Amino acid sequence: MAKLFAQEVPEIYDGVVEVKAVARDPGSRAKIAVISRDSSVDPVGACVGMRGSRVQAVVNELQGEKIDIIPWSMDTATFVVNALAPAEVAKVVLDEERQRIEVVVPDAQLSLAIGRRGQNVRLASQLTGWDIDILTEQEESERRQAEFQNRTQIFVQALDVDEVVAQLLASEGFTSVEELALVDVREIAGIEGFDDETAIELQARAREYLARIEEEYDSKRKELGVADELKDVPGVTTPMLVKFGENEIKTVEDLAGAATDDLVGWSERKDGESVRHPGILDGFELSREEAEAIIMQARLKAGWITEADLAPVAAPAEEPAEAGA
Repeated sequence: MAKLFAQEVPEIYDGVVEVKAVARDPGSRAKIAVISRDSSVDPVGACVGMRGSRVQAVVNELQGEKIDIIPWSMDTATFVVNALAPAEVAKVVLDEERQRIEVVVPDAQLSLAIGRRGQNVRLASQLTGWDIDILTEQEESERRQAEFQNRTQIFVQALDVDEVVAQLLASEGFTSVEELALVDVREIAGIEGFDDETAIELQARAREYLARIEEEYDSKRKELGVADELKDVPGVTTPMLVKFGENEIKTVEDLAGAATDDLVGWSERKDGESVRHPGILDGFELSREEAEAIIMQARLKAGWITEADLAPVAAPAEEPAEAGA
């Protein structure tokens, strides 16, 4: 397809317009992303041609295959929105670690965004290289309400407070008991209806709850036979130790021998679809860099490497220029 466009579009042949990506459902539909190296040249218009003559020539060569010409963008969110055309997008949320993007569309645009048999979103995913989840505005609203109710119930149970107090905390943006325990107490006292005494009491209850949970996890960790020395590896928490024990990582050497994929999982593409393989620490919101750092610290503790091995490699110094005659 890229070569066919190069034959029909002089700007592509001359290098003024570049084809950045192509995704096809052969014989049915395709999406092609283009960018112009000259601000005065419209890349989409150049590919379409006068009255659609250029793109129609390519369509005829491909036996009527429909082609969407998409302006490529360095900004991922913008590129994904463009790729989902002709559907309108209300909001996007990126998860760069997992190369996943959540797209919110108006309810009436859902079928258009997904396309017949999922074709539109599938081609957009192939074109951009990102996994795309489509939600309607109503579905997003319902999910947010469910998350709010979930946080409220967590605060009710953990802090032994009534639902009104728990809802106030959730509505003020507190997402976890840990956050409540660590935040400056003045932020809690600043909530309308709270005073300093209430804030101090709530924070004390949050810390007591976390201490109880920590004891429970540590007891479970010991039952699983996870060595005490693993607790000293920087970045490792007691809940992580339980997960390690459940997955036969019980010594520093076991952790040192693990791969980053073992901890945070990995994704692979099969038949154009992304397949996610979970990791041991799924749910801990751990980045690949953080997981790798934990493994390297375990290798350091196990004596497999030294501090010097962890030091960043210095860039080679530039050679002095030779003196001119």
